[in-house]
Order: sequence, then C-alpha cells, then structure tokens
Amino acid sequence: MTTHRIAILAGDGIGPEIMREALKVLRLVEERTGVRFKLTDTPFGAQAYFDHGHPFPDATKAVCDAADAILKGPVGLSYEATKQIPVDLQPERGAVLPLRARYNTYANFRPIVLPRALAHFSPLRAEIIGEGIDILLIRELVGGLYFGTKTVGVDAQGHRYVEEALRYDEIQIKQVLKRALELAQRRKGVLHNIHKSNVLKSSVLWNEVLEEMAPAYPDVKIVHMLVDAAATHLCLNPRQFDVMVMENMFGDILSDQGGGIIGSLGLMPSACIGDAKAYYEPSHGSAPDIAGRGIANPYSMIGSAAMMLEHSFGMAAEARAIWAAMQSVFADGYSTADLTQPGSTARIISTTEFGDKVVAKLREAPITS
Repeated sequence: MTTHRIAILAGDGIGPEIMREALKVLRLVEERTGVRFKLTDTPFGAQAYFDHGHPFPDATKAVCDAADAILKGPVGLSYEATKQIPVDLQPERGAVLPLRARYNTYANFRPIVLPRALAHFSPLRAEIIGEGIDILLIRELVGGLYFGTKTVGVDAQGHRYVEEALRYDEIQIKQVLKRALELAQRRKGVLHNIHKSNVLKSSVLWNEVLEEMAPAYPDVKIVHMLVDAAATHLCLNPRQFDVMVMENMFGDILSDQGGGIIGSLGLMPSACIGDAKAYYEPSHGSAPDIAGRGIANPYSMIGSAAMMLEHSFGMAAEARAIWAAMQSVFADGYSTADLTQPGSTARIISTTEFGDKVVAKLREAPITS
C-alpha cells in the first residue's frame, strides 16, 4: 500500500475551516484508491507566533522536512493583531518567505479557470468569457524584490527612507522558464512572457535568458508582452492566454487580477513547486473578518489538494475527478457567499455544505486512476 506523508499547515483566519473540507476530500480519495495519507498537523503563521514564539517553529520545520508534500492554509490575522508581532516575524516575512526559501519552491502555478457553465460568476461579459477561461499563470517565487536586501534608515537631511533590491540571477530565471516552456509544450504550444524590459534591467536579463532557451523548444510560440499591457488584456481578451510566465511581483499582482476576472480569489488554488518538495495553498488571504462564520469558500483549498495529488503524487485522474466534482456543485445552482451577485437566484451554501456536496459528487464519480 502506498502512503504519502503530508504536513498540514492550517494557518490563520479561515484557514482551519477550509482545510477541514480539503481533508474530507482526501479521506474519500483514500477510500477510492487505496492510497493512504499520513497527515500531520503543525502550527504555522500568526497564531503560531503567539502560541510558540515564532510563525515557523522549529518543530514545524522538522515536520515539513519529513513530509512528501505540504498542504498550507492562508496566514495572517487582523491589522491590529498583526501589529503585536515584530515586523520581521509577521507571517509573510517570518513564515511564508522562509518556507519558500527552505525548499526552493521557485515555480508557482496558479490556474485561472472558469468553464463556460460558470461564466455567471465573472464580472466580464459572456461574449468575452466565450467557451471559458483556462490560463496557467506561472510566477517565479523565490527571487526578485520580495527576497532582495532591504534597508531602512534616515538620510543626511533627516528624512526616513527605505531601499529594497530587486535581484535575479540566470539560474533562478532558467529554472522557472524551463517549467513554463515544458508546460506550454504539453498544453497549446503558446507561452506569454510577461516583462517590463522597457524600464527594468531585470526584465532585460530575463528576456535574454528566454531567447537563449527558446531554440530547444521549437514547438512553443513565445509571445512577449509588457506587464501593464497584460493587465489590460486579461480584462479585454483573457482567452488569448494559455501559459503565462513572469517574475515574482508581477505574478503576485496579475494572479490576483485573474481571481477578479473569474469572480473570486476563492476559485484560485496554487502549487509552489521545487525540485525536491512542493507546497500547495490557496492564492487568497486568511480573511480574519469572516473567520468562524462558516461562509468561506473552500474551493481554493480543495483545489490545492487536487493539485498536490497531481503534481506530487502522480494522481492526475483523481485530481480531475475533484475538479469536476467542485464545478458540478456550482453547475447545480449552488454558490458560496463570495461568488453571489445581487439578484442571483443561486442557493448560497456554507463552507461545510460545499465540502459535503463535493464529497457526495466525488463518491458518485467513476474510479479511473
């Protein structure tokens, strides 16, 4: 019997609520396939700081080190609560960035997917959605401005200043571009390279490296697009995109825009891939304002578990069955609170109800893996 060890980092805010629904689905996958998941809960995030003195405790690092994959919920508390944590130990700086660096999870896959049947969730017109949106946004995750040297001080005139360095080397660029080119080969053979080379020297180097790699992928058409133009085109003609690749901060911003065009970040899971290990998480935050109310959308957390099955455990068929189950719940006329538009006739269901309906749909699905 195959057993996979998974570190469970439920996180803060709505994290534990949506994680429970993802774990329901994983338990059913065990029943369906005979594969076993050894799940180990471990603290991570803002609450971990208050409980253990650090947002990424040493005990959590040991659990993650031993795991085959990591399933992570969103982190962060309210603004007032976060101010009680030293700046460098706030969860994004003190936990998330160190997690990425520890396992060199350099490629962040963020699917922006909205089938035609769910087009009513999007603020875009039906004719723009067409037959549906299916974009894989690939974000470099361990370099750039977020990881550069940061200096805070006071200048000779007594003015406060901050200086943050944006640094990339060609190895960092090559490893994420290789992933993007390979995925473009397996999909539609088109890769949109998103950059800002008219201003940033980092983008000039990025594009040079891509041009050097391109001859090894003759079946991939590379389309270069400035990041500001890409933001516009995501709204005006999102169906032109299939695989998009970009540096860290561009990917952070454009993937959130992707959540907007499909109706909610609650529909956006993600995979953070390294050569040795990966972790999987929703693309959205911890929404502490709605924590405990049972209205959070668990789609992104369940979708992150599906991505883990596919990318870490080779269970692509079971992952597809989970996606189909989640989308069929919406297609049946149900909605979560974040997706409900004024005047909608959809029946709003709770976090738990959504998870239960996904499990019921998956239980009915044929076992193909």
